[in-house]
Amino acid sequence: MRSITILLVAALLTGCATVHQSDLDAWVDVPVIALDTHSFFLTLPMVRTVTDSGVEIRVYTNKRGVSSCGGGGFGGANSPQGSTLSYANFNTFQNCTSRMVGCDGIFYIRDGKVIEAKPVGRCYTNEATRPEKGYERFLKK
Repeated sequence: MRSITILLVAALLTGCATVHQSDLDAWVDVPVIALDTHSFFLTLPMVRTVTDSGVEIRVYTNKRGVSSCGGGGFGGANSPQGSTLSYANFNTFQNCTSRMVGCDGIFYIRDGKVIEAKPVGRCYTNEATRPEKGYERFLKK
């Protein structure tokens, strides 16, 4: 009976933590300043790299203990502005955080705009993870 109760609770909790494609799609073609000023993403450690083709990849890590992956020359991996890593260091950081429970919010950026948002791990999305209204006031004129 106890194992059935535990499974039921786990199923209910899992059902509440859902990724909605509409929340991810809300980021497509949004200027990167919306990420830079977003009140939720500002609270998460972020690392980034740039591919040979010029696509910037940002990973916002929402996991416990992520600071333990910050050694080895990762610089400001725990700073709000993040740190641009070589591809090798970026992969090392990703391998370290992949062993932790939580969510990585991955954003692919080209020409100053988000081209795709992708959650990896135990993630959920809702209105609070969409671009916030008012980021436009931070755009350079």
